[in-house]
Amino acid sequence: MKLSVKLVVFLSLFLLAFSLRNASAVKAGAPPAGQNTVLKASDITPKLFPEHVFFRGQVAPAQLRNTGGVHFADDLFVLAGLVDSSGYSTAIKEKYQAYLLSEVTLEIGGQTLKPGAYGLGFVNGKFILMDLAANNLVETAGARDAEMKRPVPLQVAAPSSGGNYRLYVGRDFIEFRRAY
Repeated sequence: MKLSVKLVVFLSLFLLAFSLRNASAVKAGAPPAGQNTVLKASDITPKLFPEHVFFRGQVAPAQLRNTGGVHFADDLFVLAGLVDSSGYSTAIKEKYQAYLLSEVTLEIGGQTLKPGAYGLGFVNGKFILMDLAANNLVETAGARDAEMKRPVPLQVAAPSSGGNYRLYVGRDFIEFRRAY
């Protein structure tokens, strides 16, 4: 009888310790309470961003080493990654450089963008955002950061002011923010 009481107490403590350990592990991947987190390529795994993406009737490999995004405090994401567009026609390849996945409504280029998947690129200083059929949805002037020391192929930068994030492809960028 004494052995069974000790066993029950031991198992109860063991289960409590195990559940507390796992609860903190689950929260480790989430952004701090009330804060949005900018994600680098090392933060983005195939569980978040697909290794192959569908656009204009084809599937192309994504370059996970060239991804970035934002993990919002309410556990929703905006993710972008460069793609290998070598199998596409020249007209599409020119403007389709990256893939954008958004779980939130965005304001980008002065327009509201619903959650979804999109293709994007910069052509001669102009930012182009397309639906999955390669129809242009947003065409607006992009900006260029000539003072950037070491541009990388794709990155998302935290807002300096006003809550606008920057999506960079090389030195070219467009500002975006979450629209409510």
